[in-house]
Amino acid sequence: QVQLVESGGGLVQPGGSLRLSCLASGITFSRYAMSWYRQAPGKERELVAAITNAGDGGITNYADSVKGRFTISRDNAKNTVYLQMNSLKPEDTAVYYCNGRLNRWMDYWGKGTLVTVSS
Repeated sequence: QVQLVESGGGLVQPGGSLRLSCLASGITFSRYAMSWYRQAPGKERELVAAITNAGDGGITNYADSVKGRFTISRDNAKNTVYLQMNSLKPEDTAVYYCNGRLNRWMDYWGKGTLVTVSS
């Protein structure tokens, strides 16, 4: 059974930092491209950051709104992908979802973790 379990969300003040983690099980993690998405209230889900699989060199990509503030990384030995979020803004408030994709038939989602940026 495939599971992606996010953790690390919470309440943080503007300018603060959080690190999200996503632990994967039931998949050959190193073969999967991993991504973080987010969905704010009343808005569509959007891609935040992505990292290719180990074989493709772990290349990263970011939404323009988070470039220079967020960093995605992966630890294939721990089956975990991370999202380090710095200089958080109120507009970063959202539910953050982990996604693992090998192909269109093997595309999995976590249940999300809530990040609230507020003073």
